[in-house]
Amino acid sequence: MATPKPFNIAIVGGGITGLTLAIALQQHNIPITIYEAAQHFSEIGAGVAFGPNAALAMKRISPTILDAFNKCKTINQGPSKANSWFTIRVGDARKADADGYVKEGKKVGDALYDVELNTDRDSGGVYRAHFLEELVKAVPEGVANFGKKLMDIKTVDDGSGDVVCVFGDGTEARHDAVIGCDGIKATTRRWLLGDDNPAAKAVFSGKYAYRGLIPSKDAIEMLGEEVGQNSNMFFGYNGHLLTFPIEGGKTMNVVAFSSCKEWNHDQWVIHTSKEDMEADFAEWGPHVQKVVGAMQKPDIWALFYHLPCDSYYKDRVCLLGDAAHASTPHQGAGAGACVEDSLFMSELLKEVEKKEDIVKAFKAFDEVRRPRTQKIVKTSGEAGQLYEFELEGDDLDKIEKNQTQRQRWIWDYDMDAEVERARQIYHSS
Repeated sequence: MATPKPFNIAIVGGGITGLTLAIALQQHNIPITIYEAAQHFSEIGAGVAFGPNAALAMKRISPTILDAFNKCKTINQGPSKANSWFTIRVGDARKADADGYVKEGKKVGDALYDVELNTDRDSGGVYRAHFLEELVKAVPEGVANFGKKLMDIKTVDDGSGDVVCVFGDGTEARHDAVIGCDGIKATTRRWLLGDDNPAAKAVFSGKYAYRGLIPSKDAIEMLGEEVGQNSNMFFGYNGHLLTFPIEGGKTMNVVAFSSCKEWNHDQWVIHTSKEDMEADFAEWGPHVQKVVGAMQKPDIWALFYHLPCDSYYKDRVCLLGDAAHASTPHQGAGAGACVEDSLFMSELLKEVEKKEDIVKAFKAFDEVRRPRTQKIVKTSGEAGQLYEFELEGDDLDKIEKNQTQRQRWIWDYDMDAEVERARQIYHSS
């Protein structure tokens, strides 16, 4: 059995980022402890998309993660849509002329074009909670500590450079380094950047979403097979709606987006009435109105994101995933960026032979990952505007030209070359 590395890592947060990192670090015999605020591993039960870049990162980390993904993922059910990320349609009736056409030969709800993946790499949507359940199986017993809500971080002043995690239950834990995977509201981010830094806390994006799950048999009955069992995106004014299959095609995941200037609630998820939800889409066409009418839980999810910051690390504390670069969901790229992070961090820490060099690994991670992930956050916000006639207006030809190319740089990422570049930065520092 290989000798463990002579340092230990605290992973704060046991969501998808924390678990993929834990599995990745195990591959390289790096001692880890996971601290999770909840009483057990849990994820909000919603659909999440992983692009081809994310699937490649899973494959590079461990067959275990890729197997978990393939076990949970759902792709479009129609063979003609196998290479389609989303089929694009106009859902808002206000875009139509007097005869119901949004452009020549196309009415509200008709397919306009497909955003093609153009890759032989895996991709697909998963039910987040099911994917987490599969990841948990790969985490050894005794690694995770539950009920540990991080409140503060202290650096030890004995010259060791070690870090102490202070938890809400009054306990403390000392480690050689801490990696913050504690999500969009991360305590690690606030500690690292300082509470007076505008980038320390997430900001409202101007968008909110209703989420819903509809049995696929009901969706097909309402919308027909082509719409009911494949990924679709409906554009509109200051709103858009997307659907995609999850749970092996048994369920249609729905996210319906709308806009407001400010978010004046303490909570990010609030309950509303079905009447108010339907009122948001009262001027839309029959496809969207049927979908919204079938959604049973009219909860509103405010969409927040992180402003860019100057560093993802300080001393021996580093941010990963949503703690570093929380994004809006409009490119389906946020979760994939988190998995990429886990690959890069594990490949860098694999190179470390003494704990004093952990900071070199964090520096290399920051240099390679921060530009890409902050660009994902920025372009995701723009994508939401594109779908809602706010970026290119409602010119469907301009929107198509923009959309069909805008995610190529995310999906066609040369991950192996970038991992090697990060490794070279580590060794040259």
